[in-house]
Amino acid sequence: MSEFPARIHVLFASQAPIGLVFRRGPSKHVATILWDRRRDTFELGQWLKGRIYERRSDLSSDGKRLIYFAMNGKWQSESKGSWTAISNAPYLKAIEFYPKGDCWQGGGLWTNMNTYWLNDGYGHAQLQDSDEVSRDRTYSPEHRFGAECLSVYYPRLMRDGWTLSDHLDISKWQQLDMFDKSLDHGWLLRKIVHSEIGSTQGKGCYWDEHQLIHARSGVERSFPDWEWAELDCDRERLVWAAAGKIFSGNVLADGLAGEKVLVDLNPMKFTAVEAPY
Repeated sequence: MSEFPARIHVLFASQAPIGLVFRRGPSKHVATILWDRRRDTFELGQWLKGRIYERRSDLSSDGKRLIYFAMNGKWQSESKGSWTAISNAPYLKAIEFYPKGDCWQGGGLWTNMNTYWLNDGYGHAQLQDSDEVSRDRTYSPEHRFGAECLSVYYPRLMRDGWTLSDHLDISKWQQLDMFDKSLDHGWLLRKIVHSEIGSTQGKGCYWDEHQLIHARSGVERSFPDWEWAELDCDRERLVWAAAGKIFSGNVLADGLAGEKVLVDLNPMKFTAVEAPY
């Protein structure tokens, strides 16, 4: 059986030309990669033998800090098998560390460059803290979306300029949510978020696909293989991930043009890297 390509999800810093790439594959190995969006260079952070829940993670607005939720299943260890951590991006070594012990809630959002909201229903017990960052106990997301990945993912999308435009209940165990972002020349980028049990092989409970929709003409162009996509305002371009690669292109009046591959992350293999702090 052929291998699945690497799975990719990206976080953007809102006030710096920085991206943090999660590169997953095989399923229990994930790497963090620093993306300098000015030069389109990619620098390995660290690997984790486990699972990082990228939809419960966030990058600070200056691109210097990462909050993430992870699980390695070592339930009797100091981490309790799952944990929320704050680190210096693109590395995973914690400067603040919250063992959790289950996979409900977890992760969080940055509310300022050095303050974060912890997505904590119950269970987090702080084991390590830092005077470099602090927990924001006054913030609460305006809307609640359950206790798993969407509890962080949807508030992050809306904070970053996406509009929740539609919701469809397909069945008891399947729903679709549509998020839109305006582009130039009358186009919309639509993110279709799937939440389901029993998804096709190679996809988890939560996965995305995308469309370009022309608001006036109604023309729709579907990109079911785009697992992540975003407007890179600093470079006035569209960027997306598919088949283990990151691409860029320009949205013109008649659609997408100038497509090119920025990086192919499929060849990467686990390498032990020590954080420089």
